Amino acid sequence: MKWLDHPLTRGIRIDDPDAVELRRSVIALKSFLRRIYEEWYSSLARALPSGDGPVVELGSGPGFLGEFVPGVIRSDVVLHRYIDSVADAACLPFASKTLRGIMMVNVLHHLAKPRGLFSEATRCLMDHGVVVLIEPWATPWSRFVYTRLHHEPFDPIQKVWESPETGPMSGANGALPWIIFGRDRAKFALEFPQLEIEAITLDMPFRYLLSGGLSKRAITPNWTFPLWAIVERLLRPVMTGLAMFATIVLRKKSGGIVQ
Repeated sequence: MKWLDHPLTRGIRIDDPDAVELRRSVIALKSFLRRIYEEWYSSLARALPSGDGPVVELGSGPGFLGEFVPGVIRSDVVLHRYIDSVADAACLPFASKTLRGIMMVNVLHHLAKPRGLFSEATRCLMDHGVVVLIEPWATPWSRFVYTRLHHEPFDPIQKVWESPETGPMSGANGALPWIIFGRDRAKFALEFPQLEIEAITLDMPFRYLLSGGLSKRAITPNWTFPLWAIVERLLRPVMTGLAMFATIVLRKKSGGIVQ
């Protein structure tokens, strides 16, 4: 499958800070992939509650969420020129009850200690603030794809939420969002009662795969994007068997104790 590697990212270590610049170039060059990010960022923006209060994006990487959420505070765990702040998800540099929203795209499954994120979200979010995540999801189809055609680990039988700490990108379990919010949903509710799982929307069984993502060549022409979008809309009734991604909305309940 090496022949599918995108020439801009071939041979680049996934944790190399220079990879951020290259991934940004890949998104700019691949309009099919950029349209996927535009769709994702639109869904993040729609999930935000109205009103005042800062919004932070964790793991901003090469993205452009600021085009959809004006004033968003872009952050990452490594310093690069496309962020406003260096921030660890388990130790956020924000005062308690000040954030209107925390946005993340393909970040949670890289966290070695996801409980740290949920604890910090509970502390930092104002009442009715949201955490909105777009993450890989486990279905029969996605398990086949992620375990055979993707470079990141995908282990839906992992018993614990924690993973070995390696690098910010190389440490991963693509099945972690499903483990936490699907398999262990009752456990999440018990441990973090202030963060209500408001919605889990399953989507995109084919388009991200066909785009080649950030590291592979696209395997379909750009003009086919709307055709594939129609196909995926028609398949919504069976997304529990096909979806490769989920949009997850957590909303902080009011009246909680600040930790």
